[in-house]
Formats: sequence, structure tokens, C-alpha cells
Amino acid sequence: MYKNKNFSLVISLFFLIQIVSSQNNTNSPYTRFGFGELSDTNSGEQRAMGGVSIGARASENINTVNPASYSVVDSMTFMFDIGSSALVSRFSDPTGGKTTFNANIEYITMQFPLYKWMGFSAGLLPYSFSGYNFFTNDTASIPNNNAEPSKIAYTKNFNGVGGFSQVYTGLSVNLFNHLSLGINAYYMYGSVNNYRNISFANTSGFQSTTQLNSISANNFRFRFGAQFYNTFATKHDITLGVIYEQKAKLNGNFTQINSGVLTDTVNVSGSNDFEMPTIYGLGLYYTFDKKLSVGIDYSMQGWKAANFFGKTDSLCNRSKIALGLEYLPDIRSRKFSDKIRYRAGFNLSDAYYKVDGVTLPKNFGISFGLGLPLYNKVSNTTSMLNTSFEYGKIGSNTMLREDYFKFTLNIVFNEHWFFKRKL
Repeated sequence: MYKNKNFSLVISLFFLIQIVSSQNNTNSPYTRFGFGELSDTNSGEQRAMGGVSIGARASENINTVNPASYSVVDSMTFMFDIGSSALVSRFSDPTGGKTTFNANIEYITMQFPLYKWMGFSAGLLPYSFSGYNFFTNDTASIPNNNAEPSKIAYTKNFNGVGGFSQVYTGLSVNLFNHLSLGINAYYMYGSVNNYRNISFANTSGFQSTTQLNSISANNFRFRFGAQFYNTFATKHDITLGVIYEQKAKLNGNFTQINSGVLTDTVNVSGSNDFEMPTIYGLGLYYTFDKKLSVGIDYSMQGWKAANFFGKTDSLCNRSKIALGLEYLPDIRSRKFSDKIRYRAGFNLSDAYYKVDGVTLPKNFGISFGLGLPLYNKVSNTTSMLNTSFEYGKIGSNTMLREDYFKFTLNIVFNEHWFFKRKL
């Protein structure tokens, strides 16, 4: 029976990986910059709490942000988490506005124990998304000997697609009853393609020109995590978490293809042209009487010191602070309503890129969500259906502002796989 379960799981993961890797989860023009829109790899329940995760340590969900959390998994439990999202974005500038919609599968993760004191996790997570399609119309003055310059109308089209994904495996161990250490190993891969085209009316006599800029890359990275946890006076649980990633070289390849008036190809590859930043974070998570939980996170990504096209002048350090809370009325109650988890959160973060040399104002998000228990009488297990709703703002009114509404749905399947059945 277990062999059949494992085989079915592997087949399911294979097809899901193909689906997730090909997703386009955004329509934002801001994804033209850098490696696209970065993902914080938060699960659905963490997003409902504003992204609080570094100090989070719970046996009913998978926390991939801090690998030290894996060791909290129950010794008989196998967990499988699949998350999806729907995004409505409203883009506005002084000339008008536009609304877009996307809905996709985002991530798949799993977690299970190797020993009572050791947990393992693996899965597929997004790293960044790129997707946009917009145009501008304008006119150019063409000298005409001594006569008035003639006006030529033209259209600039900009579109991009792609992103980077990361397969990870992680291990965590408990030490001395109050300390957990963990490590994630990532293999990152993917590409981002940015197209620019200028086209003229057929009667103008001018030839259209298209330029493709493509970045493809892959690399291995490691994240280290630790959690110090303790219970005071029975009702007070507190966890202090830390994470760290060292700056890593990205095996990148840049290709530029021009067609039209100029036709040529430029190909540049090298491990020093693109780098992943140093990352560190600190989180504190407190729970009172298994009912009320409050968490705060602070993280920093050192993009300013990371090479992008061999330089360090176009990216900025990205800091993020997140606050979140969760309320569980009574986990021991038989009423379904008493076991629903109510969540809310807030986060504030920096853009990691500049636009025309200008640093953007801070992004912010406000979120709410629910955790709904799903009890399985046959296996005597409880899975969790998590929903979150987030409103956020990116950019500025003077350039381009994105107001978005994001709905996330994820299911954490909880099964007892690691015990012997009695005949």
C-alpha cells in the first residue's frame, strides 16, 4: 500500500511541477526590471498573517522560509501542501488605467519525519515572475529640407514573459529540547524574455524594429535557519527564529537579438555577471494558551552589492517588515466554528530595483484569512484549508501605481503514513 502511495505521489508531483513551472502569475510592467517580481515563498496561512514566518513553528503546516521549522512535524505525519492564487491588479498613471486578472497554481511542498528529532521537506517554489504587455503611441518629427518637418506616428510595444523557479530539499534537527537547526538546498532555474518593438504605419516607409533581451540562469543556493523555542508557565509559547543565505553566483546567460533596421545577436555568459544577494532575517513568534498567536519578522536582501549585468548600480537593498496574528477560539471544542483560525497581517517592503534611476516608494500589503479544519473520519486525521485575501500597493501615482487584490487558497493534506496497522 505504501509503495502505491509513493508511486502515486511521484507521478502527481511530476505533472504538478510541469504545470507550476510554466505559470505566469503577473501582468505588471514593473516585472521588466531585475529578475521580475520576487516571491517571498510564503504559504497561504503565512500570507494571511502578512508574511510572518521566520519564527513560526507549527505541526499543522509547512514553513519553507525557515528550514529549522521542519523538525516540529509529528512522528507519524506526512503533509502535502498545494497553493493557488487569483490576482486582480489595477494599474493607473496620469493618462489612465487598466485592470488585469491572473489565476494559477503557485507552489507544491511536502514534509515528513525521518526520526522523532529530524524532519525533511521538499518541493517546488517560485522565485520570481515576469509578465507584462503594454504599448505607447507617439509621433516623431522628420526633417523635410526647408519645408515644415513631417510628423510620423509610431507605436512602442513592450511585453515580457518568464520567471525563475526553485526546487528545494530541506532538513531540520532538534537539539537540547529548545533548539532546532535547519538547512535548505535550492536549485534555481528559468529564464526571462523581454521584447521591445517600434512599428510605423505602412505608408511611412520606415521599417519596424524588434529587440529581444533574454536572461537565462541556474544555480545552487543554501539557506540556514535556527529556532530557539520554549514554553513558560504552561500557557506561554515563544520562538525566536533566524535565517541566513550567503551571496551566490548565478550561472547566467544574456542574449540580445535585434531584427529590422539592425539585425544582429549579442550573447554574453559568465558566472560573475549575475549574483543572488546575501539574505538574513529575524523573527519572533508568541502564542498564548494555544489560542492567540502574534508574530513579527524583519528581513534584508542585499541586492545593492549583487552583480546585475556585471554592475551594482541598478538594484537596491530590499528590507521587509511583517506583522501578523492568529486567533483560534478553542482547539479542544467539538464545534467546527471553535476550530476555525482567524488571521490578519500587514507588511511593508522596498522595491529591489530602480526605475529610470529613481528609487520607488515602499510597497505595502494588508491581509486577512481563515484556516478551516477538514476532518477525515476514515484516517482520523485533520487537514487544513487556508484562505487569504490581500490588498496591496506598488509604485507611485506620478509614475505607475499598481493596486492589487490577491486571493490565495491552499490545502495542507495531513496523513498518517508512518505506523503499523494492527490486523
